[in-house]
Amino acid sequence: MTQLSSILHVEDDADIREIARLALEMIGGLQVDQYAGGKAALDAAPSLTPDLLLLDQMMPEMSGEETLGKLREFDHLKTVPAIFMTAQTEDSSHALMARTDAIGFVTKPFDPMTLTDQLRDMLAEHDT
Repeated sequence: MTQLSSILHVEDDADIREIARLALEMIGGLQVDQYAGGKAALDAAPSLTPDLLLLDQMMPEMSGEETLGKLREFDHLKTVPAIFMTAQTEDSSHALMARTDAIGFVTKPFDPMTLTDQLRDMLAEHDT
């Protein structure tokens, strides 16, 4: 089973980024490396070893899907599970998962109190 202790989180909205950080660190007890966009995440990627990639899908400059594709070019991130955060419809989110190797998606707005459990549940389901 994949151990979840650290997350690489990419989100362009500062408020959502802060709420997610508080939820994941303070409630979930996780270590979170956050970036406001794909470019910043890619610049930091060589030195990061996350257990999970949590990516906003709709971002300016580089979408979550594009960011995931570029992160997969790093050998140490090729198999790290990825989950998208999206405000898109469920059908669009399932289509996104079909185009990528993401294991799930979190719909925005999300519940900060249950976010970590939601991510752990998706990882556990993926591991089975």
